[in-house]
Amino acid sequence: QVQLVESGGGLVQPGGSLRLSCAASGSIFSIYAMGWYRQAPGKQRELVAVISSIGITNYADSVKGRFTISRDNAKNTVSLQMNSLKPEDTAVYYCNGRPPLLTWGQGTQVTVSS
Repeated sequence: QVQLVESGGGLVQPGGSLRLSCAASGSIFSIYAMGWYRQAPGKQRELVAVISSIGITNYADSVKGRFTISRDNAKNTVSLQMNSLKPEDTAVYYCNGRPPLLTWGQGTQVTVSS
């Protein structure tokens, strides 16, 4: 069973940057499309970025041009570079497959505030 561990969150000022990482166990990682999701307080979890097994990417309109998703199949990792962060990006961020069929990890908190 694939396990997911997210890291890299923190407190950042508006306009700042963070890089999130997700480490996945299991040799089947490379066949999955992977996504980064986020859940803000009182809101449903939403997909913000997805990358196919061969590197094709897609983004939610709210993060397009600011976030970049990437993956390293050899290291079983998927990353999310977040630039020009806004207060509305504040949420717990999770990685999972697309669709999200894997067990959810603990997530990593991103707080954008001055």
